[in-house]
Amino acid sequence: MSTRALVVVGGDDTHHDLLGAADVLTRIGAGAGFATAPAVGLQRFVNARPETADADVFVLYTSGASFPAEQQAALAASVAAGKGLVALHMSNVMSDPEGADRAFFDLLGNHYLSHGPGHHEGRHRIDVMAQHPITDGVSGFELFDEYYEFAFADDDHLVLAERTRDDGVRIPVLYAREVGEGRVVYLALGHDMRSWGEPSFRRLVAQAIRWAGRA
Repeated sequence: MSTRALVVVGGDDTHHDLLGAADVLTRIGAGAGFATAPAVGLQRFVNARPETADADVFVLYTSGASFPAEQQAALAASVAAGKGLVALHMSNVMSDPEGADRAFFDLLGNHYLSHGPGHHEGRHRIDVMAQHPITDGVSGFELFDEYYEFAFADDDHLVLAERTRDDGVRIPVLYAREVGEGRVVYLALGHDMRSWGEPSFRRLVAQAIRWAGRA
């Protein structure tokens, strides 16, 4: 049986191209050797249909999507039981990380804070901070993208890449963690085609899917 990835998009924030992201991420998943399909909406983890239940790894690119607490808990349980999760960019935006969104906050391991000081996007350098299957073959690179800063849920993560703000502060952009028997990756990059087309970005995503999906 082939290893399966499900790319899940959703939300109503018009600043993010969900359909474009679904196409790009599905292609990256297929290139990583997974039978990859796109899907819309997060109302899928409770009493999951086969396309969700049979996935080995979920790739999230959401933008203001509704994510009820019971759906968060079901996703967290499936990851703890051995599935993988790769979440990109705005998928870490939560309205209530200490309350209604607590299950997803604890699973993903961070929640969005802001774009940080100054301009909210620009061309910047990404520095690889640790050797890992996700960063294999990737050295420092530049790309044009939207800046994201976030707060960690705990210390149980390995930061794999960072950027440096204009004021010298180092900001994580990629980390990996394990939750129960499952694996979780968060990548803050990936606003639009300007970053999606970068070879290093695509390689990081492909290798994140492979690592989280235990390919």
